[in-house]
Parts: sequence; structure tokens; C-alpha cells
Amino acid sequence: MLVLKTLHIWMVISWFAGLFYLPRIYVNLAMVPADSVAERDRLLLMAGKLYKFMTPLGALAVATGLWLWFAYGFTGAWLHAKTTLVIVLVAYHLYCGRLLKEFAHGRNTRSHVWFRFFNEVPVVILLVVLFLVVLKPF
Repeated sequence: MLVLKTLHIWMVISWFAGLFYLPRIYVNLAMVPADSVAERDRLLLMAGKLYKFMTPLGALAVATGLWLWFAYGFTGAWLHAKTTLVIVLVAYHLYCGRLLKEFAHGRNTRSHVWFRFFNEVPVVILLVVLFLVVLKPF
């Protein structure tokens, strides 16, 4: 079980690296001048590769988390709150994919400032999840 727990933590860390960096690339994409095609294409390539890399990591993080939940039989409202936040993170991840498609098709309407705030969502969720897991407050 400790190996599974270690793999889960590793997958979560790896997934979050992508969740932190992909929206940062979107900040830069939103700032690219219209005539800078090479810069736009390079950032789109980076974002696309990162999204393809982080998607299986997120799926494995969720899968190992569910495995731990069912293996340990954890109970408590803290776990339900954490699970809800994980669902929000999955939705955030999928929304990042939708935003990537909007950028790829030249349909982004949001400013770099919006993306700077959007970039902070997983940071806040991670902090709350860590408190829930460590403190198990309810």
C-alpha cells in the first residue's frame, strides 16, 4: 500500500506541474501580437504537448486515489470534500483542453489578465486539499 500511496503522490505532483504551467502558457499566448505567427505556433505546440503529457498523469492520479480510497475504506466528510475538489480539478483540466482548442482556432477572447487569475485556481485548490488530507478537520 505504501508503494501505491507513493505512486499516487507522484502522479498528483506531476499532474499539478502541468495544471500550474499550462495556463501560464495561455497567459503568454494571450499576449502574442497578431503578426507574430512563429511565436504563437511555438506556444501552441508547447501547450499541446504539455496537455497530452499531463492528461494521462491526471487520469492515473485519480485512478490511484480511487484505489487508495477503496483499499483503505476511508470515511469522513473531509474525503468527500476532497473528492469534490478533485472533480473540480478534472473539470478545470478539461476546460484547459477546450481553451487550447480556442487558441488553436484563433477564437480566444480572454485577456492575459483573465488567464493570470485562471492560473491561480489549481494553486488554491491544492492548498485546500492539502489541509483536508493532513488535518482531516471533519
